[in-house]
Amino acid sequence: MLKVISFEICPFVQRVTAALEARNIPYKVEYISLKNKPQGFLDISPNGQVPVLLTENDTALFESDAIVEYIEDEFGPLESGISNEERAKDRAWSYLGTKNYLAQCGAMSSKEADTFKQRTEKLRAVFQKMEKQLSGDTAFFKSEQLSNVDIAWLPLLHRADIVKAHSDYDLLCCLPKTQAWQKQVLSTGLNEKSVSADFLERFKNFYLTNTFVATINENDEFHCCTSECCMAGCCTPDCCSTEECQTNYCIACVCKDDCCNSGCCDSECCNVDKRKENCCTPDCCKK
Repeated sequence: MLKVISFEICPFVQRVTAALEARNIPYKVEYISLKNKPQGFLDISPNGQVPVLLTENDTALFESDAIVEYIEDEFGPLESGISNEERAKDRAWSYLGTKNYLAQCGAMSSKEADTFKQRTEKLRAVFQKMEKQLSGDTAFFKSEQLSNVDIAWLPLLHRADIVKAHSDYDLLCCLPKTQAWQKQVLSTGLNEKSVSADFLERFKNFYLTNTFVATINENDEFHCCTSECCMAGCCTPDCCSTEECQTNYCIACVCKDDCCNSGCCDSECCNVDKRKENCCTPDCCKK
């Protein structure tokens, strides 16, 4: 049987175990302490990092990208009939997700408001790219079928969901297509199947204890518009009750169609003077 050597809350490990779970491949997990790495682990992991996958031939594979490719080559792809161009594009979008695992970990572990804000702004810029890429017409990244891209972004979406549930901070604020995609990916149950039974408790102890994000429900500055508000026209003060929210979050949205069609630069649609340029679409603002 395959064996994954893991640290309980590592997103790179979750990507690998989710790829196995999505294919119903049996495996076992050995958890190690990153503060006291066993010599046996160091002997088979050249970079001293998890995950490591031991194949049925006892071959040690390291680096999550290589492991996921092995799983696909050995056990078959999640999708059939994918062209080489599509496969390369999927790898690129998967890489955009995985290279931001540590950025998300850094944001969640921030101790100060300014540090948290700087880090989450960079992370939100990545999700805004995904928002533009998603069609909004399919359940998953590009179709009704789960793909490698969905698996690669699962750790990011899973952690964003936990943070929102326990702190009221929504990293995906005003990104309705990404929020809908998150809901669909998490509805597969892979987020829970791919982690340890005590994952949530360990995650909360590490990221939601003595960190800035743990205090956000006491800090209105970081509260976010609701997704319903964003979709209906988040430029109005009824949706964003604080000035900080209006300037930092709602700029990702545009006024609702009927507002833009009638001229969203008018005070009826956008009555916060300093935000008229931000909340209207370019065509709408031409006078």
